[in-house]
Amino acid sequence: MRRATVAELYRYPVKSMLGEPLEAVEVTDRGLSGDRRFALLDEETGKVASAKTPRLWRELLRCAATLTEAGPRITGPDGTEVHGTAALSALVGRNVTLTDAPPPAATLDRSRPEQVLAAGQEAEVDADTVQFGSASPPGTFFDFAPVHVITTSTLRRIAELSPRGTVEVRRYRPNLVIETDEAEGFVEHTWAGRQLRIADGPILRVIASTPRCAIPTLAHGDLPRDPDALRVLAHHNRVPALPGRPPEPCAGVYAQVVRGGRVREGDVIRF
Repeated sequence: MRRATVAELYRYPVKSMLGEPLEAVEVTDRGLSGDRRFALLDEETGKVASAKTPRLWRELLRCAATLTEAGPRITGPDGTEVHGTAALSALVGRNVTLTDAPPPAATLDRSRPEQVLAAGQEAEVDADTVQFGSASPPGTFFDFAPVHVITTSTLRRIAELSPRGTVEVRRYRPNLVIETDEAEGFVEHTWAGRQLRIADGPILRVIASTPRCAIPTLAHGDLPRDPDALRVLAHHNRVPALPGRPPEPCAGVYAQVVRGGRVREGDVIRF
């Protein structure tokens, strides 16, 4: 049985905004407590706002959200708090509403990432309509499954292959960063079907690799754009996210929650 440890924990209270690091958090079948608890709804289209469409929503990644008892605290790019619908709409340049409940049959648009790489973040490119949470409980804002995991091995490999020689974990928006002593490379893609037993708490089942959209390439807070955050994967790690799918640039894996519980930084993982 292999062993690894939880190196870092993150949640993202508002979809497509910057999130917050955690030392410990409860995990349920709906993922990390408070994760993707809120989203912005585009009043014109009825779709959920997502930076997967950079032309419209890339400004979301320059905002940060933390969770409070009263709801999300949103901070704009200049560091000031943003309050109310009018201020949020002015910030993103479209009429939006902050919501904690997806509308019936909620969808978002996912710009085709390699077209964004070729044409730029402001270009109008082809997009796929994504139905929410086919591997998540109803009423959540997850694109697919409730937990996203990436390993330090994958992050090191991206850094090695990047012209900059470095990588920023927040570009890939994981919930758990797992420190593993497995061989270097994109190791978690071999974990499909495995259960990750975290200390005496949660059990996660890995169900798919994570196909990457254009989000890693965009400016995140004070981080500038980095097209190589996706280009490296497109050149070096094109794999089917699920059996039967065509190869796509992937990094990290999606997981479902078999058993809930509390997870902490430093917890040992057995699988």
